[in-house]
Amino acid sequence: MKVLVLGSGGREHALVWKLRQSPRVTRVYCLPGSGGIAADAECLPGDLKNLDALLHTANGIQPDLTVVGPERPLSEGVVDEFSRRGWRIFGPTAAAARLESSKAFAKEFMQRHNIPTAKYAVCSSDTELREALELFGPPIVVKADGLAAGKGVVLCATSEAAAKVAGDMLSGKVLEGAGRRVVLEECLEGEEISFMVVSDGERVIPLVAAQDFKRADDGDTGPNTGGMGSYSTDALLDDEMQEWLLTHVARPVVAGMRAEGFPYKGILYCGLMMTARGPQVLEFNCRFGDPETQPVLMRMESDLLGGFMASVEGRVSDGDLKWSHDAAVCVVLASGGYPGAYEVGKKITGIEEADRVEGVKVFHAGTTFRDGAFYTAGGRVLGVTARGADLAQAVSRAYSGVGRIHFEGMHFRKDIAARALKSVS
Repeated sequence: MKVLVLGSGGREHALVWKLRQSPRVTRVYCLPGSGGIAADAECLPGDLKNLDALLHTANGIQPDLTVVGPERPLSEGVVDEFSRRGWRIFGPTAAAARLESSKAFAKEFMQRHNIPTAKYAVCSSDTELREALELFGPPIVVKADGLAAGKGVVLCATSEAAAKVAGDMLSGKVLEGAGRRVVLEECLEGEEISFMVVSDGERVIPLVAAQDFKRADDGDTGPNTGGMGSYSTDALLDDEMQEWLLTHVARPVVAGMRAEGFPYKGILYCGLMMTARGPQVLEFNCRFGDPETQPVLMRMESDLLGGFMASVEGRVSDGDLKWSHDAAVCVVLASGGYPGAYEVGKKITGIEEADRVEGVKVFHAGTTFRDGAFYTAGGRVLGVTARGADLAQAVSRAYSGVGRIHFEGMHFRKDIAARALKSVS
């Protein structure tokens, strides 16, 4: 089978890497891909924002399956257009993807279907904002309604700060149109868990859980990012809690979407806060998480293509995914200044040496390749990912790989999975 992966980041590199291991896959394409992904797939030029050009390219190669990596093409209807032409594609339609593309829609959907989530208010004007702020005590979470590449969530320590952040979003001063509506939420306390399932529109099967580290700096300080690292172990969710999440979150979402006329196929990412009053949904994503995908796929022992085909063909119950009991860890190497302004074009050294560390795979998130060397080309540059017999070994291997890589301004968190390690020591 020929498989086309849409995207260019670390998540897409991990998808390409895992798909290549399938005995059923004869060729893997990636559009647009990157300098690093080119080692594992045939990269095709193109712009994911240009749907007509994307359709033209796909028509030329006639992939047997297309897998959508990032959220933007989903929200703009790439699944609808491929499906209309009879092409198999893994992912939800634009209408179903509103669970991610509109946080207001997602919160209202959860309320309609009794899915546990934080108290919230949706605001479209300064007047609504002033009234809503009276309902919340600090700290307050402010979220842009639309897509913001993981940077549309701000935790505000005071009501005044929340008013300023939300006001800037509503005015369009920040995040452009993504913040023309905002969602205010109560701040929940607990451990965050990323729980992903594959759906065929009626049924779901779970992937192993992961934990993401969104803040830029050690100790969960600094601004929110798209993710500075993640890890996955069996200890994150026991069997009883996994079944609870399937029963009270994942299955109700799929049933609710079907009942409302928008069958949900693809990956459903449930971002959860495990609170004293039970799990609460923070957000839904309609695609694989990044960087959670990297350690999750490192632990997968079954054929990823089989899971995708089970979803597309409406037989998810047949797609029993198999997992290693090993642990896996991903440490993101970012450009200096990320998630704010940063420079690109910095030469990277040490990637090959890192890849030679036992259990390590370096996934490229934002790189280019020219004149025999890799250069930085994004905020998140690399995801050094390692698998080990236990979490301590996986962490040690990941940071051993990190220590071999260098580029000017390189920034990374030194405490990925540190709390979990401390709890088992």
